[in-house]
Amino acid sequence: MGAGGLRVAYGGCSKCGISTGLQVGVPEAVMLTYDEFEDLGGETKFERRPGVAAVETVGAELVSMVAAIRAETFVPVVWGDSGAPEAVSMSTSQYRELRGDDEPPAGTIDDPTRRVYATEPLPDSRSMTLDEFAEMMGPETQQILDEIRSEDDTSR
Repeated sequence: MGAGGLRVAYGGCSKCGISTGLQVGVPEAVMLTYDEFEDLGGETKFERRPGVAAVETVGAELVSMVAAIRAETFVPVVWGDSGAPEAVSMSTSQYRELRGDDEPPAGTIDDPTRRVYATEPLPDSRSMTLDEFAEMMGPETQQILDEIRSEDDTSR
């Protein structure tokens, strides 16, 4: 797997990059929660390994998984304990596709777990009141906002 071996950086986030040491500091795979995979439509966007792999299976097959990632033939693997989906392993390019990100600029380390997005308001942006937002979201949101306000009034 290269001189550096396998390194996983996980700081309690919902995803982390995995670098196998082929290129120091450049992740080749991403582990993310199954919830994020499902929320981003991963089940419909990707063919994946059938079923839920056991954690021990993932550990035993890690070398072949890394080889498949490098060969660009890897299919995402859903894994967890007791057959319950908990996490997904996929390549960085698959994760970028899952999120709908553009390809990174040339010369940029491709680490989609550390990607920073522009959050500045657009030139035609304007602030909105909570009431305007609720109106835009529809009657159910307006009702929820009214209920919250009623609760606040009765708690005083």
